Amino acid sequence: MKDTDQIRYDMLLKPKKQAWYLKPLTWLLAYPVVWAHKLKVNRINMKGVKPPYILLCTHHAFIDFSVTTAAIFPHGANYVVAIDGFINREKLLRDVGCICKRKFTNDIVLVRQIEHSLKVNKTVCAIYPEARYSLDGTTAILPESLGKLCKVMKVPIVTLIMHGNHLSQPVWNLTKRKVNLMADMTQIVTATEIQTISVAEINKRIQQAFEYDEYKYLQESGQKITYVNRAKGLHRILYQCPHCLTESEMESDGNRIWCNHCHKIYEMDEVGNLKALVGPTEFTRIKDWYEFERTNVKNQILAGTYHFEDDVYVDSLPNAKGYIRLGTGKLIHDRSGFQLSGNFDGEEFLLEKEPLSMYSAHVEYDYLGKGADCIDLSTLNDTYYLYPINQKNVVTKLHFGTEELYKIVNEERKK
Repeated sequence: MKDTDQIRYDMLLKPKKQAWYLKPLTWLLAYPVVWAHKLKVNRINMKGVKPPYILLCTHHAFIDFSVTTAAIFPHGANYVVAIDGFINREKLLRDVGCICKRKFTNDIVLVRQIEHSLKVNKTVCAIYPEARYSLDGTTAILPESLGKLCKVMKVPIVTLIMHGNHLSQPVWNLTKRKVNLMADMTQIVTATEIQTISVAEINKRIQQAFEYDEYKYLQESGQKITYVNRAKGLHRILYQCPHCLTESEMESDGNRIWCNHCHKIYEMDEVGNLKALVGPTEFTRIKDWYEFERTNVKNQILAGTYHFEDDVYVDSLPNAKGYIRLGTGKLIHDRSGFQLSGNFDGEEFLLEKEPLSMYSAHVEYDYLGKGADCIDLSTLNDTYYLYPINQKNVVTKLHFGTEELYKIVNEERKK
């Protein structure tokens, strides 16, 4: 591999204020999309609010960026974007004001970049604190450090809670569906309040604002998902059969999800409810099935039986030029956290991530059309995309394991 291919992305370059001549381009790209979905933005406590301010956005699908652009019109923003979003378009994204981030890393440089965005560029700084698309259409875990970050910046805090985005293109099936969108844009902390309010109160307000349920929105808005393959891919997140408890034997297609072990079948209706074709329906809501799996993972951790180990293909993403296949390694996840080991180009490699270093994990399904799921682990100067070779449909469980280990170990540390 060329040495130039391994040059690390320069995280220290200060974010640019969105170029004036690119603003019309962002509007041209965003508005036809949101108009097609009949976006309605509800502005609450926003009178007189002008940049600079922090905009905390929910994260559901690629369409989020179009909704955000429309919501803050006519202002531009500096957007915090994961490094894979910069691949082959680094200059463009820098020019439109994007700030690069490696997911789930403790990055003091990012804090400085956000400060530059607010204090020097004096613009909106758009942050997607869930750091990945919602898997089941409900709130993902938010970092405890979020309130402290907002407090330090001493600017108003605004939330943008989007509705319908997940339904229009769920991460487990990227086929686009026709859904009308809505977004609630709310100033939750004013410029005056930020001077005296506590970090705990800021976090409380953020948590309350970020409570959302996409399928509840679907039903309350009177819409229906008539797409015939609406359940296809659902087994990616509902990997454990609630009837026989077998893991990684679920499959889905059309409007059905079923277990290949006990052969129980469930249908998904046009408003997102599930129903067993034969026998009792253990869960009518995707959210409840999803949380049932989380609880089982937590119980395995507490019982000392949680353990994952498999060979993985390892791709590196040191910069915005693209992925580099390093070779095959071994990934272990247990009570000690993640351990990735291998021998790449004749050199021994070891990456260890203890539980408190990651409050969640980023996973992808059929990533880039490769037919394989992956989980990624980041350091401050590289990101490793890991594709399990022997075990199938396991990355959602690994994400649960990461989150529950963090919570358990964090609670033990506090005690």
